[in-house]
Order: sequence, then C-alpha cells, then structure tokens
Amino acid sequence: MDIELEKLKQGKPLTDKKEYKVKLEKYQRRLLALQQMLFQEKIGLIIVFEGMDAAGKGGAIKRMNEQLDPRGVLVHPISAPAPHELRYHYLQRFWRKLPQHGQIAIFDRSWYGRVLVERIEGYAGHREWKRAYDEINAFEKSLTDERYIMVKFWVHISKDEQLRRFEERQQDPIKRWKITDEDWRNRKKWGMYVKAAEEMLSKTDHAYAPWHVIEGNDKKYARVAILKKAVTHVEQSLTQMGQPLPEYELFGAK
Repeated sequence: MDIELEKLKQGKPLTDKKEYKVKLEKYQRRLLALQQMLFQEKIGLIIVFEGMDAAGKGGAIKRMNEQLDPRGVLVHPISAPAPHELRYHYLQRFWRKLPQHGQIAIFDRSWYGRVLVERIEGYAGHREWKRAYDEINAFEKSLTDERYIMVKFWVHISKDEQLRRFEERQQDPIKRWKITDEDWRNRKKWGMYVKAAEEMLSKTDHAYAPWHVIEGNDKKYARVAILKKAVTHVEQSLTQMGQPLPEYELFGAK
C-alpha cells in the first residue's frame, strides 16, 4: 500500500443520528453473527488498531464490542513493555495475548510499535526496526496459515483535528486522563510519525493481513467504516476457507 497520509481525503461526515445508529447496529449485529460462526468453526480473529494519538481508536473498539459476546472477545491495550518483557524478543509478549481458535482478540496498538514509536524515540536501533518488517510479516503469515483471520486498521486524523481533541480533553475533567505530556511531545514529531506510518503500510500490507486506512476526522463515519470493513474482510476470508456465511436475518442484520 503506497499512500500519502497527509493527502488523505476525509470521509463525508455522518451527521444524521438516526442513519448513524441504523448503520452501526447493522454491522454490529453482523459481527456478532460472524463471532458465533468463528466459534463454531474454531477460527481465530485478530483485529489490530493503530493511528495517531486521539485518532479515535478506543471509541471505535468500544462500538465494535458493544454487541459481541464478551466470553469470546479479548481487548488488549498495549503500552510500553514491562521490565521483565524486555528480556525476551519483542514479539513474545504478543504471542501470549493471541486468542484461542474461535475467539477474537482486539489490539489497541500492537507489535507495530516496533516500527513506529520505538523507531522514532530510539528504543529500537536502525537495524532492529528495519529487520522488524520481515519479522512481523512472518509472524502474521504464520498465524493466517493456521486458521486465523487478521485485519488491521490505521485510523488517520489531521494535525488540526488532533489539536482540537487534545484541547477538548484538557478541558474535560472526565477525559483529562487521556492526555499526557508524552502526547504533546509526540505531536512535535508529527512528520516523523507520518513518514514511519507510510513506510509501515507499504511494507506490511498483504492480502492475508491487509491494512485499511480509515479517515478519522469524523468519529461516527470512522466507527461505521471500521465495522463495515471488518465484517467484509471476515466474510471474504470465510468464503476463501470454504465456510458458509451466517444467516444475518436471524440476528436482525439483513
């Protein structure tokens, strides 16, 4: 995937509340139906979220989960590795978080930190993060060869929209915990992060584990787009595996 993120055309805002609710619920129910199919056929699903700070990843994950059976879904918010995890290969901590066949795992940030924050902040040396592209591709291929479906989202917002959300968080006591000094420091390196993300998308986008770039300035548009693309990819993967699709009308999601 060759893309210039700063030239990404943002999607048309989804301003009609009723339309948003109808579309959101449709794909939520379809994902629930697919969750049951995955459980029955013992196929694992891995969903990865990456994006700039305040891009709306958490909100999208929340809506993705709203109608899923919580017994079969795991959400992993990923931060810096713990001291004991640094004694292992960087992928080790992610192997431990993989879902069983038949379960879903959602990663709020992921192993791609190796070629993003660890690259930019110098936690990984040049040879280490360069080598990581091949390591990540092999990691994902090994999973999708063994009855796992993987779909990855990069949620992109403009620099101006990020500033608006940062300031909103600072002024809202309920959201203030979301904004940190590190967020402001990272913002100063916006161009470096965009360049790293574009290279990541170029080197790790494959049919077996595709990236979907989501226009995130309008949160409602992004949430529906993410759900729709996730459902579509799972449907396509099941079809390629020779599996039937669910009867969506039974779930109120025709």
